[in-house]
Amino acid sequence: MKCKLIPICDKISRMLEFLKDIPLLLMRLVLAYGFWGPAMMKWNNMSGIADWFDSMGYPFPTLNAYLAGTTELLGAVLMVIGIGTRIISIPMMFIMFIAIFTVHISNGFEAGNNGFEIPLYYLIMLFTLMIYGPGKYSLEGLLRRATSKSE
Repeated sequence: MKCKLIPICDKISRMLEFLKDIPLLLMRLVLAYGFWGPAMMKWNNMSGIADWFDSMGYPFPTLNAYLAGTTELLGAVLMVIGIGTRIISIPMMFIMFIAIFTVHISNGFEAGNNGFEIPLYYLIMLFTLMIYGPGKYSLEGLLRRATSKSE
């Protein structure tokens, strides 16, 4: 028995193919916005962040505060312009794992209770960008198109 739903799904997929890079762009921009604020908060009060990290038992709290702040800031910038997306996604995912398991998990899932909902969404978006890359609406996409035309 042949499923009649598959050809319909295939036709819809072909019709929407031209939109496939828009979600990648939107994910990058949402992540950049979401990481910018925490990065600025860290850089505006690095000693306070180091003290907070120390109170949670992080090893090398000052070093880790600078690493987190730098990664978040660099990640936000690279996400906006869309270059190095796959590479920067890896340390950003690590930051999300740490945030989930040290800050948010004890509060449950709900974002309204400072749960792990939002960091989990960020983690999933970062994983998606690590796998698919930044898409064609990015500096990397522009460079790829320019390079392929010149060959």
